[in-house]
Amino acid sequence: MSKVYPLRLPDNLMKLVELRSTEERVDKATALRQILYEGAEGYVLKLLAEGRISLSYACDILDRSPFYIYELAKRHNIELGSDENSYEEGQKILKNL
Repeated sequence: MSKVYPLRLPDNLMKLVELRSTEERVDKATALRQILYEGAEGYVLKLLAEGRISLSYACDILDRSPFYIYELAKRHNIELGSDENSYEEGQKILKNL
């Protein structure tokens, strides 16, 4: 679902929208949506990496699969989930139980 939202954009951002519109051969509204979505992906990845949101919520916000989110994180060199050290620490704790 989408909503119409009135928005004032600075001239420099509109130059970027126009450039993308020309380069990608899309209309300005589509170019602006693409730019907004790329920014949203980056912000969601940041929140996810900081542990402020769950993978499930990230998928819901971006309307994407967990696989897509992990691939996106990988492209941005962001580590999601536990690393090898966390795994080893978990194994040690399990052995001590």
